[in-house]
Amino acid sequence: MTAPIPTEIKLHQQSRILEVAFEDGTRFELPYEFLRVYSPSAEVRGHGPGQEVLQLGKRDVSIKEIRPVGNYGICPTFSDGHNTGIYTFEYLYELGARREQLWSEYLARLAEAGHPRLH
Repeated sequence: MTAPIPTEIKLHQQSRILEVAFEDGTRFELPYEFLRVYSPSAEVRGHGPGQEVLQLGKRDVSIKEIRPVGNYGICPTFSDGHNTGIYTFEYLYELGARREQLWSEYLARLAEAGHPRLH
């Protein structure tokens, strides 16, 4: 399977949503907070399984800019200064397809750590 290619990437600053449309007709709306807590950077993921760092206090994060990375991804700069995560188009597609599951897992990890996120 070849990596999906976006046909459109839009930042919606008021709603803090990154909208991504792919050539297969799929369209995802990814909240900035969701993207920030699932950053593919080593700062968030760690350097191996079990080294993930739970991200706290990212509810109001915004994206200041997005830089293209080659022909395979983007690198957003978040309002908290984080700018080292390269989101490949394949990873963005995966985040969109698994958004509900991943968000539920994040909320569960927050609650387990004693930092429940109220809606």
